Amino acid sequence: MNLLPPSSAEPIASNDRPSLSAGRAPVLVRELTAIDRERLLTHFLALDEDDRLLRFGQVVPNHVIENYVRAIDFTRDTVFGVFNSKLELTGVGHLAYLPAEGDKRTAEFGVSVLESARGQGIGTRLFERAAIRSRNTHVTMLYIHCLSRNSTMMHIAKKAGMKIEYAYGEADAYLTLSPADQSSILAEMLQEQAAVFDYALKRQARQASRLFESFMPAAVAA
Repeated sequence: MNLLPPSSAEPIASNDRPSLSAGRAPVLVRELTAIDRERLLTHFLALDEDDRLLRFGQVVPNHVIENYVRAIDFTRDTVFGVFNSKLELTGVGHLAYLPAEGDKRTAEFGVSVLESARGQGIGTRLFERAAIRSRNTHVTMLYIHCLSRNSTMMHIAKKAGMKIEYAYGEADAYLTLSPADQSSILAEMLQEQAAVFDYALKRQARQASRLFESFMPAAVAA
C-alpha cells in the first residue's frame, strides 16, 4: 500500500496540446519500472512546498517522499514518466489500482510536473496515457482526488468529462471508461514504442555529449 495517495495532483500545464508549429517537441510518455526509482526520487524531491501540498495533499518532508518512492510496487501499479534531453523526469503520473468491487474496477491517478517544464501539456499527456492504460486493464472508473484550488487540474478533469464533487476545499473527480477495443490497445502500444525510441535517442545523445566533453580538455591542451 502506498504511503501517500497518488491522486492529489500538482498544477498541470494549462496548454492541453503542445504547439508543434512553435518548434516544441511532442510530449512522449514512457512507462517506468523499478530501474527508474532513483529518477523518481529525484523528481519528487525537486518539488517545492506548494507543489508537495498539491501533489500529496500535505507538505511532506523528504523522508516521507523517500518512503513513498521506495514503497511503489511496479507489479501492481503503473507509473508513467516524461523525460527531457538530460534524461531527467519532468513529469510523473502514478496510476494506482484500487480493490475491485464485483465487476467494477477503479484506478486512482496522481500527477506531478516540475515547474521548469510547465506550459508544455505534460500533465495532460500523462492523464491521457493513464486513461488509455486504465481502459486496457479493464478499469471501469478513473478517479482523481486533489485540492479544489488546483484550477488547472480541475480544467483537465472538466475537459475529460469527469464528474466532480467538491467538499471542504477538496475535489473528487470520476471518469467512467468505455471497454478496451483494438483501437485503444493499438494506440497504447504505438505510444509506448514511440516513447521508448525517443528515450533511446536521448540516451545516445547524452552519452555522445559526455564523450565529447571528456575529450575537450585534451583538445584544448593540444
